[in-house]
Amino acid sequence: MVENVYFIGIGGIGMSAIARYYNHAGYRVSGYDRTPTPLTAALESEGIAVHYKSDISAIPAEREKTLVIYTPAIPADFEELSYVTREGYKVVKRSRALGEIAKGEKTVAVAGTHGKTTTSTLISHIFTDCGMGCSAFLGGISKNYGTNLLLSKNRLLVAEADEFDRSFLQLYPDIAIITSADPDHLDIYGTYDAVKEAFVTFASQVKGSIVIKKGVSLDLGKITAKCYSYSLDSPADFHADRTEIVEGGYFKFDLICPSGKIEGCTMGVPGRVNAENGVVAAAAAILAGVAPEEIKRALKSFSGVKRRLDVHINTPQTAYIDDYAHHPREISSAINSLREIFPGRRLCGIFQPHLYTRTRDFAEGFAESLSLLDKLILLDIYPAREEPIRGVTSEIIFDKVRSAEKVMLSKEELLPYLEKEPIDVLATFGAGDIDKFVEPITNMLLGRTEKKKVNDV
Repeated sequence: MVENVYFIGIGGIGMSAIARYYNHAGYRVSGYDRTPTPLTAALESEGIAVHYKSDISAIPAEREKTLVIYTPAIPADFEELSYVTREGYKVVKRSRALGEIAKGEKTVAVAGTHGKTTTSTLISHIFTDCGMGCSAFLGGISKNYGTNLLLSKNRLLVAEADEFDRSFLQLYPDIAIITSADPDHLDIYGTYDAVKEAFVTFASQVKGSIVIKKGVSLDLGKITAKCYSYSLDSPADFHADRTEIVEGGYFKFDLICPSGKIEGCTMGVPGRVNAENGVVAAAAAILAGVAPEEIKRALKSFSGVKRRLDVHINTPQTAYIDDYAHHPREISSAINSLREIFPGRRLCGIFQPHLYTRTRDFAEGFAESLSLLDKLILLDIYPAREEPIRGVTSEIIFDKVRSAEKVMLSKEELLPYLEKEPIDVLATFGAGDIDKFVEPITNMLLGRTEKKKVNDV
């Protein structure tokens, strides 16, 4: 019988949610990660032992009583992973562990190359806010609840269905959302056709209903689940009508659905992309049996997710937003949303590319998206799990960007540069360690605002 659960890569957003789940369930939980972060500090504060250098002695010695869960982001030859495999521990990937937890639950799974985290967090909020309750494994920190894990006695589970490493094929949900199916993770899949084939396989495993964004091109002709479409801007099974953008970029709309209309919905977070997420989250809630008025209330009280159009400063003089966007489509969606939230203002974006392979495969797409900015500050590539690729640097994006103002900087040069830069609206984008700049940038801009107030007196 398993008593210990050991995590290799415990600090990842998905891994940490599963670690918290087992910790709450009474198992002895511990693990390794490469660097301390606020997330690992939170795990340690909850009684989970975390270490930051490979250490075989930290792995529970009782093989037959220990389950080892690892993230595919860990290299296959990593010392601890090699050891537990060689010594006969039960070793599973994160996706397999989540699949096992989801068995026997009524599962709502959110898939898509972007949009998963906000949509799954919003669905979870609707279920929680209405009193139904759910357990949820989220890919970001909910600002309503301050965590990436929700727990409930109700047998309703919400999970992100991650396409990386084909992880989502471990899930057999009752209700599924597909927000997008763009080319990504070509280092894993090889071709875009293989990406789409995996999404079709995922859809074939859905037991009840699928809600898919209108325009997503997948061959779902042989799928047994009932398929619905959704859209913000055009007619679909679930779509917004009488859309209005109010001050601050907040969207108001009537939600049209097969069962009728929910009038006067207002999103609690600004931006077009969030309104679209609101439409499909409401669709999932309707299919799960949540009452229209409860959905309407929850949409308005939703506070968003950290690092997803996350507004840190919003004054008439200066605004600062941080976003996880790391794919060309995500970046263009975020920038277009910011244009609606801050109409007519000068938008400067700082982008840290994530992975050499993604930079190589989508350099032109990144350049096209980043050209929507008034000014681009481009950082070096964050390598994550990859070794450098000859000829692949941030420069292959930079050279193609058409913005009138653009500059390439190292991370060490960024803050000194910003100290001298006039800022109207600033946004940081990326999935690497760019989030380490959020607090110092926020403090610097707030200090600048306070200094201006003193000088104006």
